[in-house]
Amino acid sequence: MLIPFFYTLRSAKLPVSVKEYLTLLEALKAGVVGPADDDSAAYSLDDFYYLSRTTLVKDEKHFDKFDRAFAAYFKGVDMVADFTKEIPLDWLRQMLERELTSEQKAAIEKMGWDELMETLKKRLEEQKERHEGGSKWIGTGGTSPFGHGGYNPQGVRIGGPGKNKSAVKVWEQRGYKDYDDSQELGTRNIKVALRRLRKFAREGHELELDLDDTIRSTAANAGYLDIKMIPERHNNVKVLLLMDVGGTMDEHIARVEELFSATKTEFKHLEFYYFHNCVYDFMWKNNRRRFAEKFDTWDIIRKYNKDYKLIFVGDATMSPYEILQPGGSVEYNNEEAGAEWLQRLTHAFPKFAWINPEPQGVWQYRQSIAVIQQLVSQRMYPLTLKGLEDAMRMLTK
Repeated sequence: MLIPFFYTLRSAKLPVSVKEYLTLLEALKAGVVGPADDDSAAYSLDDFYYLSRTTLVKDEKHFDKFDRAFAAYFKGVDMVADFTKEIPLDWLRQMLERELTSEQKAAIEKMGWDELMETLKKRLEEQKERHEGGSKWIGTGGTSPFGHGGYNPQGVRIGGPGKNKSAVKVWEQRGYKDYDDSQELGTRNIKVALRRLRKFAREGHELELDLDDTIRSTAANAGYLDIKMIPERHNNVKVLLLMDVGGTMDEHIARVEELFSATKTEFKHLEFYYFHNCVYDFMWKNNRRRFAEKFDTWDIIRKYNKDYKLIFVGDATMSPYEILQPGGSVEYNNEEAGAEWLQRLTHAFPKFAWINPEPQGVWQYRQSIAVIQQLVSQRMYPLTLKGLEDAMRMLTK
């Protein structure tokens, strides 16, 4: 049974060896994981998932590939993670998809921040059962500002996928995969555009032939060969890359992976961190340990000199509250507004740019994009060949 599973992992380009596969079989034979409670003859799928991942995957950057291959082999098994919430999931089971006219949408009132948070608190105290299709209670398919699957110009999404991209807070545990820096580029254009940001210097050991000096020295040495070596030339530009991950950025993963892969190739001095929607008081480098291994934004500002080129990558698509309001983050109650942190970063690193993978044609319809553009002094560029060239050209000035 497990031989096809092994080949499924190999097909997913996971570096799984026969030795690791045999280790998995030995662990199963030794009873490292026990049988499921409801079936003494079978093992828990969750137990097998964790055991196989532990024995077969040696680097966390491959966890997402493993999850997808595992799910494909076992025909759509749900993610093995505990998304326990205080609100019962059967309240939020989407039974219908409600379509509203433009007039109906315009008639729905938008609550202010304080009113929205206070109203949610009252709803949690009052509501005792599941609700669908209404305008007040936490539920699905309606116009209430609490729940998912319906429509409200500004609310708190509780469970379920995003639809209208208008939620100001999201009530659910979030786990996003890191961008894969081994992603093969579909085109060389991104690398070509990034090469406009270059400042060469000779560093390291003398590994490169200096042809002109060799000819000159040989001639001066009465024709006896006198080889001269010099250090290799490297791009000496330093880049601090801050990438938005998760939420609406899921739509742009492939293109951002290509950009990330090209950036790691082109710049020897590259530091990168992740954030979600807007930068706040901490960032992270590994999404699976994002809350356990946080990097204080103040420490990042102090750690790197102002000769670093600061590049933000994000769609800037969020509630304006997330930028302008303390406590506006969809994930936690940030003490200071995201705008404060953006200003600190851009002041600390005068050479900065924002790369936006969202099509430039929709920028004018997103209030948050206009706010971010103002905060970054209009240095926002689309993730296109021309946009990258313009951004790199600006950073070299």
